[in-house]
Amino acid sequence: MKKQMTNIILCGGSGTRLWPISRTLMPKQFVKLFNEQSLFQLTLERNAKFCDKNLIVSNTEQYFLALDQSEEQEFVDAKALKFLLEPVGRNTAPAIALACMALDTDEVVLVTPSDHLIKDEEAYAKVLKKAQLLALEDNLVTFGITPTAPETGFGYIESEGLDVKAFHEKPNKQRAEQYLHAGNYYWNSGMFCFKAGVFLEELKTYAPEIYKASLTAYNRVKENEIIRIKEPDMLAIPEDSIDYAVMEKSLRVKVIPSDIDWSDVGSFDALYEELPKDENGNTKNSKHIAINSKNNFIYGKERVIATVDVEDLIIVDTGDALLVSKKGSSQKVKAVVNEVKKTTQLHNVHLTAHRPWGTYRVLEEHERYKIKTIVVKPNHRLSLQKHFHRNEHWIVVSGTATVTVGDRRFIVRPNESTYIKMGEVHRLENEGKIPVVLIEAQVGEYTGEDDIVRLEDDFKRD
Repeated sequence: MKKQMTNIILCGGSGTRLWPISRTLMPKQFVKLFNEQSLFQLTLERNAKFCDKNLIVSNTEQYFLALDQSEEQEFVDAKALKFLLEPVGRNTAPAIALACMALDTDEVVLVTPSDHLIKDEEAYAKVLKKAQLLALEDNLVTFGITPTAPETGFGYIESEGLDVKAFHEKPNKQRAEQYLHAGNYYWNSGMFCFKAGVFLEELKTYAPEIYKASLTAYNRVKENEIIRIKEPDMLAIPEDSIDYAVMEKSLRVKVIPSDIDWSDVGSFDALYEELPKDENGNTKNSKHIAINSKNNFIYGKERVIATVDVEDLIIVDTGDALLVSKKGSSQKVKAVVNEVKKTTQLHNVHLTAHRPWGTYRVLEEHERYKIKTIVVKPNHRLSLQKHFHRNEHWIVVSGTATVTVGDRRFIVRPNESTYIKMGEVHRLENEGKIPVVLIEAQVGEYTGEDDIVRLEDDFKRD
């Protein structure tokens, strides 16, 4: 199969059903769960065999995660990699429309989520070949996953041969069993293949408001290597999925039955099935001490987790949050996240947060102070900024920091420190060849991450 397609990789979504592993600023597609590779990286690797270009659609906040993880993949050609950044998500129809507007109308695209697992790559290659041929005939192709159980968490596609008879919402258990036994119902995978121009024609026909607003937003993008949609333009686009906007209405839709050992890894129960296990059915974990414990999902990289006389549990420890659930109940984790949002930021960020310039980790936090470790990558710098509610003390542990405070610019070496008063304009920079590591102590009435006024930023953040 020749590499004659562009892989549009959709990186939206926060994966709330895998909280506390998955957070808004580190969603499940970027968490390295599979032999130190993320689902996003596995998606890149899998489709590199069939696609000669990649167009990654990402939230602005997650762009640098996607970029860093792309660069870790040696087989990825930077010249064949392009990004489209959305300041806010408007669902899949606008995301795919904007991506298609950046391509030639005859370009065949393979649209894939970034957070799915496909293990039968031989079968996958066969269905992609069929999809490409149908797309070249001006069809909109969707991939129907051959169901293995009466799953109530997926939408279904009803087919007559390769023709789509109907799309169905997530069913109850009884109806899901009927779908399974009928033999012509498939799980809706959220993967598609078509010519960019054919999709845009159908979008213009069946969802003209989305098409028009997307075209306006795309035409207002400044020309450079990264397609950055402006927030007001993005918000003006009606929010809708590709299924509702186009696939359920178009007369050009074909479905390819796909028995490709697929999982959306949408819950801890699903993740449990994909991870290696010990002789007692517990997920393998060097931090786990098991005494008469069987068939448990155990996740934790920092603290020792000891279990005694327990079975069929989900235990997830991330340092700042602990989840304990019965297996079979992990779909309810989303309800936990809704409660978490009311009182904390634990849905949003881990103790270690990734930023375009490096990382920070919260070591301790109380009402009037916060202590962090900050790591700045070589040849990177933070924004020129100020704070209204806190003072900051910086102590360099390793590397050499270049610090700007007001009109002064100076060097801070290991075991040296500096102090930034509340309201002072400042910047931290690493001009060296090794990471700068420092301890930051914040003291003030408020130490939230939103107390930052950016005056100048290399990464075009607000």
